[in-house]
Amino acid sequence: MTTKVLVLYYSSYGHTETMAWAVAEGARSVEGVEASVKRVPETVPEEIARQFHFKLDQKAEIAIPEELPEYDAIIVGCPTRYGGMASQMRAFWDRTGSLWAKGALIGKVASMFTSSATQHGGNETTIVTALPLFLHHGMIYVGLPYSCAEQMTLDEIAGGSPYGASTIAGSRGERSPSERELSMARFQGRHVAEIAKRLKG
Repeated sequence: MTTKVLVLYYSSYGHTETMAWAVAEGARSVEGVEASVKRVPETVPEEIARQFHFKLDQKAEIAIPEELPEYDAIIVGCPTRYGGMASQMRAFWDRTGSLWAKGALIGKVASMFTSSATQHGGNETTIVTALPLFLHHGMIYVGLPYSCAEQMTLDEIAGGSPYGASTIAGSRGERSPSERELSMARFQGRHVAEIAKRLKG
């Protein structure tokens, strides 16, 4: 029986997008797991998005809330906005009221990864403040355990915490996810997929 994982992300400039594909790569490394990568709709008008050089040529399909119950695990990725979830991702989840009313996501696995401009720019708080959303849906949250040794580094600036993988983009978006950060993303994808597969039985 196939275990289905959705990597659902929002990315303005491509940093979280890059992490999303690494998360999916990790999930797909687990036998019997099928991982899809989809993004939430952009809410910024196209003219404004182009003015601020948003990355609009992303290959992932646009997701709709109604498809979420099809998956055994949903791994959410979005940048931090003032220490919280980006409004585009929040707007998507604000459309899941009918799923909540039916209990459609109860028992599904949830996980999250993120990005910020600076090392202490809200990566952890973004994930922590998103936890009530998953818990209200009755989902089972899975983080990034310390068995992922990459998050223990003191040799370089890097994202990552027990709450989930993350990347640091730089104040002008000049920094791409490092190989260490991508490795954490792959680990998280694999870890979530393994747990979802076990829960599915």
